[in-house]
Order: sequence, then C-alpha cells, then structure tokens
Amino acid sequence: MWLLLAALGSITLVSCGSDSQKQTAGQATADSSATSAAGAQPLMDSTQLINAFRAEPAFKAQLLPARRFYRERKFQLAWFKNHQPVAQVKSLQDITAKAADEGLDAKDYQIKNISQMLAELEKVRDDSVRRNALERQVDIALSGTYMKWANDYYRGVANPRDKKDTSWQVKPNKIKLNKVLATFLGERKSRYNYYEFAPLHPEYDQLKKALATYRAQERAGGWPTLPANTVIKPGQYSPAVAALRKRLLDSQGGEVASAPTATAAKPGQPADVAALTYDLQLQEAVKQFQADAGLKGDGIVRGETLKQLNVPIGTRIDQLILNMERWRWLPKKFEPNYLLVNIPEYTLHVIEENKEAFNMRVIVGKVLHETPVFSDKMEYVVLSPYWNVPFSIIENELRDKLVADPNYLDRLDMEVVKGSGRKATVVDPSSVDWANVTQESFKYTLRRRPGPKNDLGDVKFIFPNSNDIYLHDTPHDELFSQSSRSFSHGCVRLSEPIKLATYLLRNRPEWDKQTILDSIATRREKYVTLKEKLPVYLVYFTAWADASGRPHFRDDIYGLDKKLAREYFD
Repeated sequence: MWLLLAALGSITLVSCGSDSQKQTAGQATADSSATSAAGAQPLMDSTQLINAFRAEPAFKAQLLPARRFYRERKFQLAWFKNHQPVAQVKSLQDITAKAADEGLDAKDYQIKNISQMLAELEKVRDDSVRRNALERQVDIALSGTYMKWANDYYRGVANPRDKKDTSWQVKPNKIKLNKVLATFLGERKSRYNYYEFAPLHPEYDQLKKALATYRAQERAGGWPTLPANTVIKPGQYSPAVAALRKRLLDSQGGEVASAPTATAAKPGQPADVAALTYDLQLQEAVKQFQADAGLKGDGIVRGETLKQLNVPIGTRIDQLILNMERWRWLPKKFEPNYLLVNIPEYTLHVIEENKEAFNMRVIVGKVLHETPVFSDKMEYVVLSPYWNVPFSIIENELRDKLVADPNYLDRLDMEVVKGSGRKATVVDPSSVDWANVTQESFKYTLRRRPGPKNDLGDVKFIFPNSNDIYLHDTPHDELFSQSSRSFSHGCVRLSEPIKLATYLLRNRPEWDKQTILDSIATRREKYVTLKEKLPVYLVYFTAWADASGRPHFRDDIYGLDKKLAREYFD
C-alpha cells in the first residue's frame, strides 16, 4: 500500500509552497505548457467534500476544519500541482506507516488505499473528466487522512475534553487543523514545526526514545522475573543474582548499563560464587533503578523494589504510550515561567525561563480525596494563614466534644467567626447549637488560628479555583521522608514553603526571606500579592524520560492509567 513511487510510475512529485517558488523560469514555462496540455487543475466540489467526510466515520469529526481549509484556499486542490501529486503525499504515507513509533496504530490511518487511487489516476490521465473526478477523490482522501492523523498526534486519541471528562482540567491544546495542514503543505509559516511532523514538547520526544528502546528490548526477549519473596542484600550470594544482573545490566538491553562483567572469582573460589554474589557494580545498578522508580535508594532488593523490577516489559511499554498521549493534551507551548506539580511523582517543579530552577517534595491527596488535575494562575502568598475547618470534620470529629464543652475549641487553638477576611468577627462558641447544626444551617466559619498547630503551617499559596485547591506548608515534616506521599485531603503540601515564598516574592525587595520570617512570627495573617500572576499546572504523569531517553516510572496512584488504557487500547 505504501509503495507510492512504484504506483506512480513515471509521475514526478512536485512540492508546493516555498519550494515551488524556487523554480527557474524554464521550469515555470514547462509547467505552464504541461498545464495547458492537460487542462486546468480542477477545483474541489464542496458538496462532494461534505458528503465524503460525512460518509467516512474516520473523517466525520474533521468536517468543519476540512471545509475551512478548502474555503480558505478558494477550493483549489491541496495535494496536486499541475495534475502531479506534491512531495507531501509521500511524506504523509511514510509518517502514518510509522505511527507505531508514536504509540499510535498505523491501521487507523489506512482509511483509503491512496497508492491504489494514485495508480488508477495514472491510468485515466488521458480522460480529463475521469481524471479530474479522481483527483478530487484523492485530495479528499489525503486531507481526511492527514486531519485524522494530525488530530490524534497533536490533540490526542482520547482527549478528555472531547469526551467531557472532568478528570483532566488543564487548559487545552488549541490546534486548528486547517492551519496545521496548510503549514504541512508549505503554504503558511508557523512557530511550530508541523511541516516536519515534529512533536510539540521535548518531553514527548524523550518518551518516544524510551519507547523505541523498550520495544527493542521486548523483541530481544524482554527481561527475567525474579522469584517471589526474593530478598538480596549487598554482598550476599543468591541464585537470583543471575536474573537481577540480566534484568539491569544485560548487554541485550539492561536498563542501567550495558556489557557488564561480573566480579572476578577470587583464587580458589568457584566461578559461579562470584557470578551469583551481589557485588558493588550490581548494587549501584539497583540504586539507580530505585532512584528512577522514586524508591528509597538502599540497594536492597525486596518488597517494593522487587515488585517494580518484576513489572512486565509490555506493561511498561503501555505506560510510556499512555503518558505520551497525555503530553498531547497539554498546551502546545508553556509560558516561560510556571509551577508544575506532577502528582504521581510527588514533586513540585519550578520553571524559570523554560528551565527548572529547583524542585521540592510534595504531599498530595489520598485516594478518597484526590488532588485534581487542572491549571490556573497563582495570585497570592499568604503568611501565617488561618485554616478554615471543613464541616465534615465538625460533623465527624468535633460535634460531640463541642456539645459537651464549646470551649474545647481553645485547646485546639480554634475560633468561630462570622464573615471573612478583615471583616471577620469572633463569635462565642457557646452560642452555637452544636448538637443540631448542619452544613446548610451553619452560617459561621470554624478556623484554626495561625501558629504551630495550624494545619497549613506558616505559608499558603493561592491560585483561585473552583476546586478550592492550593499549595501550603505543613507541621508534619516527617511525612516527606516517605516514598509514597498521598496523605492530604486534596491540597498540595510543600516540603520547602519558605524557599518557594522567597522565590515568588523575589521581585518585591521589601519581602526578602528575613521579612517573610518576621511577618510569620507575628502570627497575623498577611496576604502578599504577586507582581505577576504565575501559571500553575497540576498534572498526572506516571512515566517520563530524561534527555537520553532513560525512563522513570511511578505508581498509578489514582487509577487514571487504568482508566485511560481502557479507552486508548480497546
């Protein structure tokens, strides 16, 4: 199907756009003569276009951009010049044939047999009526195929906004397929390399490299599974060491290094003892693997490390593909400065001028209180914040104690107030009917005062949103030492909040680090407005790769990979 040149026979492929403008005067004359001899290039029939797109399920969703595309070009055919297919025909066929490299299915783009249609076109060249009609059909088939492919590649196969899925609320990737196709054909310029089939984000390209490596390793036999309940500590002898060495260091595609040699046997020692001893080289490989999996780097093979080592290679390949898909859902270009929280990674990344300035550990929502995936803009840093107690805590944890003794709030460093902000006034807790209060009838706010007991710690960072999610400090620093950190009720807790506050206020010299600390020490809530609103992205990536293509994996803590896999692969 894809042997276009054979099908075309002696047809010469002519590129359009900027390349065609470089023709010599002689070439232009020749083309003019060819056109005169063959007749004028036909125009697209709008009714034929509409009917063809509506009749083909794979094209139907792209009817609107297709109509815009042809209307903008005054219904001239896009894929022919002087009755000759342009060079981009071959490019499109080549890239769709390699769709698997992108984690896509090439069969999804074999909608029409383009090569066969072109071969038929060659047979009817002397019949202008049949030729013109077939050129229109080929043009429709090529435009429909490109738009189907470009929609999947640049916007995503399972774009949640197409399905009205609320689990992903990051601002969308706005792609105008009519403009993208014109760029691909060389008829317009763009800051994005659509004409080169280039990805929009380098992170996507890095995942693509990892995918190619893992598929090569799968073809070579994958990797071995270590026996259940395996425990291997540094220096130990174990039959499982052979499988571990092959898993991480085998020259056929080990994840950490290649072409290793086992520790040489000591004089008089059997060779297999050295080969099956957990040596220093293998320990370093295990520590690297643990780091890539977000685990404690103790070099001991057991428990969670063993579980991650035994994840099948096919599962990892699917995980890479699903995360490539998520990159298609993001805006095609980020702002130069922004904050990004990758929820499964439990990490906040601070990006300045398109480079990471620093990162820090975070705590995210537990499974029953998931941190939502969305984007917004940060506006305020709040020093010594109050913590407004959710009514669910009043109902489930405090009601009985407050019925018995309303002044119990003092021991919790809490107070009841009417109103909000500077207009809030304290209310006597004994005036509240705690036994019968409901969420609807409770017209007050129960809040914890600033100080060491405050659940928000010393600082919170507000980016107003309908999810009521924000970043904040916490008095429970001990939780940051754990590998898995999904403990909150949805908000994101920071391991280094003062560092972030100092960074965000760096353009306000009156708020240096010492001033921030002095303000916190007063235990009076203080809102500080950022000079510029800063974009914040809360995203969900369970796999990513570094510049060399080496992947990092995390657990699917909210089951979003499983949900996406059912839609993407089924």
